[in-house]
Amino acid sequence: MSPSLPEAKLDLLLARHAALEAELMGPVNADNYVKITRELAELNELVEAVKAYRQVRDEIGDIDAMLADPATDADMRAMAEAEQAALEEHVQELIQQIRIALLPKDAMDERNVMLEIRAGTGGDEASLFAGDLFRMYERFAALQGWSVEVISTSEGTVGGFKEIIAEVKGRGAFAKLKFESGVHRVQRVPDTETQGRIHTSAATVAVLPEVEELDVEIKQEDLRIETMRAQGAGGQHVNKTESAIRITHLPTGIMVMMQDSRSQHKNRMSAMNILRSRIYDAERQRAEAARSAERKEKVGSGDRSERIRTYNFPQGRVTDHRINLTLYKLPQVIAGDALGELIDALTTEHQAAQLAAQGD
Repeated sequence: MSPSLPEAKLDLLLARHAALEAELMGPVNADNYVKITRELAELNELVEAVKAYRQVRDEIGDIDAMLADPATDADMRAMAEAEQAALEEHVQELIQQIRIALLPKDAMDERNVMLEIRAGTGGDEASLFAGDLFRMYERFAALQGWSVEVISTSEGTVGGFKEIIAEVKGRGAFAKLKFESGVHRVQRVPDTETQGRIHTSAATVAVLPEVEELDVEIKQEDLRIETMRAQGAGGQHVNKTESAIRITHLPTGIMVMMQDSRSQHKNRMSAMNILRSRIYDAERQRAEAARSAERKEKVGSGDRSERIRTYNFPQGRVTDHRINLTLYKLPQVIAGDALGELIDALTTEHQAAQLAAQGD
């Protein structure tokens, strides 16, 4: 017996969809046009599923009536029973589709992403792995039609990155990438290894939604802003201009240092964008921890210290430890082409957990 659908709520959503379509037919200014089309886009899939579900349900009712009629002959009855079974299966699929569409949406799902990757244990090999992960996400983003802009880098001594921060811009970027936060572990033989021994290294990934000023209130008096000369490569410019910025949010202790641009103004803007995302994320993790204490979910805690995935090069496999999924297609995953399979599986697991929580 499948769970029933909230028919009254579905009626309201259908009425809302019809009202929005009618509003578009009349005079509408540019701002309202954007708002209406965005809401319609969010409702379209659900409305189509509801209409299909109700049509199939009516067809099942017609067949039930035919089967209940003693005048229906044997051949017609056999055909009707076969069609009834197929329609019953289809209606269950539509019910599940509607239930998932009705799940509460994460307010940040449609946002752009601040992607931060840091080399962990493993020295040079960890930096190289951080570089591999960044290229994996860069390729995956390209396949989604998103753009990636590098904001800040600290390069490894033999390649890769000790740290890289980038902005991923595209609709639904956070929805797809949010389960990537955590510790990624790699097992492989480094190029520098003469004995052929397998080394284990790690990198930490943080996926933060891009946060607007309205989302987080930051008081000016809570900030300590310091300017300094940029460090590292950069020629004469390094010693002449105080373009580097360090901003510390005193209540949380969160600090952001930015020196990649020669413009102090641009460094300050980038630092504030990252700071907002980190403050919002810290609050979000606190709230998530409180919820998880009551109801433990396998996916979506976003705990940065949690080992979430292992990339084993000698065996050509990738294992996501949260859902015990192993894919023997490591080259395709690390190239970004098959990363979507892992992301889709994590999303499905998360939705299943939400549906189960609704049923409790």
